Amino acid sequence: MFKYDSTHGVFKGTIKVFDESTLEINGKQIKISSKRDPAEIPWGDYVAEYVVESSGIFTTLEKASIHKKGGAKKVMISAPSADAPMFVVGVNETTYKANMDIVSNASCTTNCLAPLAKGLMTTVHATTATQKTVDGPSMKDWRGGRGAGQNIIPSSTGAAKAVGKVLPELNGKLTGMAFRVPTPNVSVLDLTCRLEKSASYEDVKAAIKYASEGPLNGILGYTDEDVVSNDFVGDSRSSIFDAKAGIGLSVSFMKLVSWYDNEWGYSNRVLDLIEHMALVAAD
Repeated sequence: MFKYDSTHGVFKGTIKVFDESTLEINGKQIKISSKRDPAEIPWGDYVAEYVVESSGIFTTLEKASIHKKGGAKKVMISAPSADAPMFVVGVNETTYKANMDIVSNASCTTNCLAPLAKGLMTTVHATTATQKTVDGPSMKDWRGGRGAGQNIIPSSTGAAKAVGKVLPELNGKLTGMAFRVPTPNVSVLDLTCRLEKSASYEDVKAAIKYASEGPLNGILGYTDEDVVSNDFVGDSRSSIFDAKAGIGLSVSFMKLVSWYDNEWGYSNRVLDLIEHMALVAAD
């Protein structure tokens, strides 16, 4: 599964099975294990200081802390968390403190939304691994159990709530929903917002373009071309604003549209946040 990916293609490096518990990727040996209980993973033996909790199961401070029993020093949850400090690179990572051992990188949608946010949002989201290939029971809701390849499925999203944690000044001012659509990757965010200060859609476009070329370069993107979702497969940015897709209804009331590779872009932010944590620890 590491070598062959239906969306991102074939890994261009070298992969060898060194032994039953070791992979060799591009000449570097990487230990592997298969444990249901994180406490049984010998992170200390692997000299793993930063651990990414990406199972989607151990997403609270209490549950994620189980990794520390195996020797992990820091744990990053690659999902929104109910109680762990939450960070979005480019938005609030500078508030991270070295004594925070367990943090959340929020969600891919939150990472797209936070650089733009304030209003009512809808995300049109590519299929994810938790969805069903054919109709079946769902632990979350009945609609979520319908076949992913056959339906546009209305769903909830925690992105708006998570933005309120990342940007406290927006807490309670943002809500939204998701539509799961039968595409393998790349999602799009639709944010309808009313601004406190008078500004035209052209003003907002100019501000976003400036930010994308300056302080948020590499995090926030800007395009005025006639693009579609597949044009963003492999894009490492969190949020790519689509200037042509948005609409300015009136002064200060508008719809903003932004794309994101919900796999590749988010994975890059996980690494960016770990790098920032390491720099803070080194100071």
